[in-house]
Amino acid sequence: VQLVESGGGLVQPGGSLRLSCATSGITLDYYGVGWFRQAPGKEREGVSTIDYNDGATYYADSVKGRFTISKGNGKNTVDLQMNRLKPEDTGVYYCAAGPPYAPLEPSEYEHWGQGTQVTVSS
Repeated sequence: VQLVESGGGLVQPGGSLRLSCATSGITLDYYGVGWFRQAPGKEREGVSTIDYNDGATYYADSVKGRFTISKGNGKNTVDLQMNRLKPEDTGVYYCAAGPPYAPLEPSEYEHWGQGTQVTVSS
């Protein structure tokens, strides 16, 4: 199983980024997929998750109304559109596959990508 994140970078406050998670060796129809982030000195936290089978989505309160998770254009891919970015959104963003009910708790996920850096700064 392999998950590869892309799309991170440096953006000014108020800007947008789109992250993509490409997977292989796994059929996402049986999994939940999530985006998680970890800022320096902080624990990894759930940002947004999706039940890949029925499309149900979940968001942390801190990103509701700004971030949107969706199935990507490619098969077995998941995207995260991030708008109105804030400095506190800075961190390493990870993609993970886990239980189909797609919890926001990182410890419930078994397959992880290597992460992509997102920096929001002027």
